[in-house]
Amino acid sequence: MEVYNRYYKAMYNTSLRIIKDRFMAEDIMQDSFLTAFTKLDTLKDVAMFGPWLKRIVINNSISEYHKNVNNNTVPLESVLYKTEDHQGIDEDYQWTNTKAAQIMECMKSLKDSYQIGLTLLLIEGYDYEEICEIMNISYGNCRTMISRAKDSLRQKLKPVMDN
Repeated sequence: MEVYNRYYKAMYNTSLRIIKDRFMAEDIMQDSFLTAFTKLDTLKDVAMFGPWLKRIVINNSISEYHKNVNNNTVPLESVLYKTEDHQGIDEDYQWTNTKAAQIMECMKSLKDSYQIGLTLLLIEGYDYEEICEIMNISYGNCRTMISRAKDSLRQKLKPVMDN
């Protein structure tokens, strides 16, 4: 239980960033813990449990993401209108939240591979070699894809940042 409590929030957030459906992210997180605990004997270094578990979560999330893309399913959260109550919030905080939301919206408008690549690089902190393994692409393709993703995001952010 201690291991679960230590890692569950980070693993849930990792899955949520990829899958974008909180219920599915929770399922993936729990399935990943089950997989990790049943395959614990294959882990050579117990100190590497966290990164190993994160890799399982990312792989499961990407697999589920590809299933959803192939089935053309759309998470309910992306369809519902979201309203936020900003009363009493400091203007600076509100401005930062607004810009962060705009940046995330721009990221969501990127091609799927760009979105996943940038999330793994910029948010999850993976290096290019790890991204190659996760996305099952060559190193050259990975570098090109990330470069194009950054360029595309920059172009989409220009009007947002000028406001």
